[in-house]
Amino acid sequence: MLLNIKVIPNAKREQIKKTESGLRVYVNAPSEDGRANKAVIKLLARELDVAKNRIEIISGEKSREKLIKINK
Repeated sequence: MLLNIKVIPNAKREQIKKTESGLRVYVNAPSEDGRANKAVIKLLARELDVAKNRIEIISGEKSREKLIKINK
């Protein structure tokens, strides 16, 4: 399964919102040293009930717009 997401770092609370263009993922972590990416993977794993190692960032490692692949 592929997901287009937009990451919002430094959010007050962590949440996932569905929009017309995909998902918006709000995380508390800052966007430095890959901390926001790790927080996104952790939040998606918890919300979708999959293991963290099954979630992979395909593109957008250093961008707010990301393509996520979830292996089941």
